[in-house]
Amino acid sequence: MADTVLYEVTDGLATITLNRPEAMNALNIETKAAFRDAARQAAEDASVRAILLTAAGDRAFCVGQDLKEHMGLLASDRETGAGETMRTVREHYNPIVRALTGAPKPVVAAVNGVAAGAGLGFALAADFRLVSDTASFNTSFAGVALTADSGVSWTLPRVVGPGRAADLLLFPRTISAQESYELGIANRLVPSGELRAEAEKVARKLAAGPTLAYSAIKEAVAFGMTHSLDETLDKEDELQSRAGRSEDHTIAVQAFVNKEKPKYLGR
Repeated sequence: MADTVLYEVTDGLATITLNRPEAMNALNIETKAAFRDAARQAAEDASVRAILLTAAGDRAFCVGQDLKEHMGLLASDRETGAGETMRTVREHYNPIVRALTGAPKPVVAAVNGVAAGAGLGFALAADFRLVSDTASFNTSFAGVALTADSGVSWTLPRVVGPGRAADLLLFPRTISAQESYELGIANRLVPSGELRAEAEKVARKLAAGPTLAYSAIKEAVAFGMTHSLDETLDKEDELQSRAGRSEDHTIAVQAFVNKEKPKYLGR
């Protein structure tokens, strides 16, 4: 793993930290490849029961594409005619978003500062977002004559509604932490000095929870967004049958009957 992305697993919690604070955690090729690999590893590791996305520094969660590197790559494309620069969407951004949204475990994002462009996209790919009261968001794509990527055209309308999503994408602007909460982008606002501790608390609680049930919840919600009620009811039946066969369900019922706190195994 490159040192621009840190990866650590403790007690079932995988923590992925973007680590380019001097560049506001902008995404150069090295960082994107490392983030992709870390996201895939966390999603596929059965011992990982929750994922926490964090970022180093106080100024930014992630400001999206490293435009300094991007400018050089565009110049190279003009000289060679190769057109390789925009392959980053297919090679990096899409695999990251697929890994996070498809992970059979909850994903928590701790947004400590500016989240713009793909940074916004990665935050929206998480299941739960804790946001510092000094953080902000910006779609930013149209500001550099690009369209949405990193899943934003799918996630943003589902979070804020299609009308507001169109407004934010066509007219990029800074969205304060408070407004992000009002729009539904932030699930919880946290004082900046308490963000990391609170995010770890939430993520560790999820890591100790009924992992298969969380996975089924993610799958059910994603399915229901694009299917009819009848199809969704059938999917709920399928998923509930799966969850009902889990060891954690038996543990939960026994704990309830005995008036005890359940200790889940994640299976």
